[in-house]
Amino acid sequence: MGIFQIEGGHQLKGEIHPQGAKNEALQILCAVLLTSEKVRIENIPDIRDVNKLIGILKNLGVKVEAKGKGTYTFQADDLNLEYLESELFKKEGSSLRGSIMIVGPLLARFGKGYIPRPGGDKIGRRRLDTHFKGFIDLGAKFRYNKEERFYGVEAPDGLTGTYMLLDQASVTGTANIVMAAVLAKGTTTIYNAACEPYLQQLCKMLNKMGAMIDGVGSNMLMIEGVTELGGCEHRILPDMIEIGSWIGLAAMTKSELTIKDV
Repeated sequence: MGIFQIEGGHQLKGEIHPQGAKNEALQILCAVLLTSEKVRIENIPDIRDVNKLIGILKNLGVKVEAKGKGTYTFQADDLNLEYLESELFKKEGSSLRGSIMIVGPLLARFGKGYIPRPGGDKIGRRRLDTHFKGFIDLGAKFRYNKEERFYGVEAPDGLTGTYMLLDQASVTGTANIVMAAVLAKGTTTIYNAACEPYLQQLCKMLNKMGAMIDGVGSNMLMIEGVTELGGCEHRILPDMIEIGSWIGLAAMTKSELTIKDV
């Protein structure tokens, strides 16, 4: 078993370049499924969960090209939707909680989305109700295979905008519903929406792709559905948790650190 041995009493000095925010990256990567055009994303963190999601996108048929450190292009123009019901996907999807956010884009664009019960850190209840209740409100039909612990939502005739009040201001739940609503017919109004910076970044990216989202940064989002989205370029914010950790470390050790690119 590995251990960390820490010897205190030493000051630190130097420059830090924080990596991109994981929580934003997971949302942004799922959003590439909303268009057949190429999307360029910069400052993607090189960490396990993000790399797992990129692997899922590749297996789904997304063309992924590395353009430099932390920079990739994605093009979802020829997807293999049969992968969603494969044993490989059931294994890969269940190991990553962030994989739940592929459901909204797939449901919006292809009329169906499937996901095994996702894993992730065991922090509190972490329900999925908000996600699926939102999809149902938009007109999707929900099904669950108890034996395989496999969720599915389908809307062969497309989604329709509506008014909804989220039971909790879930960041991933709001993100998933927003990504579904941008291609729904009519207007969707989401009350009690999450408004964290990661979600604001997602909404800004979607608007660059051609979505029509108002109220970004507030707890009420109004989304006018469009028929299709295009490509764009997006840069992920630096990780606020990492930045805060370095600030705290510098303060406690009376050190002088420079945090760049924030």
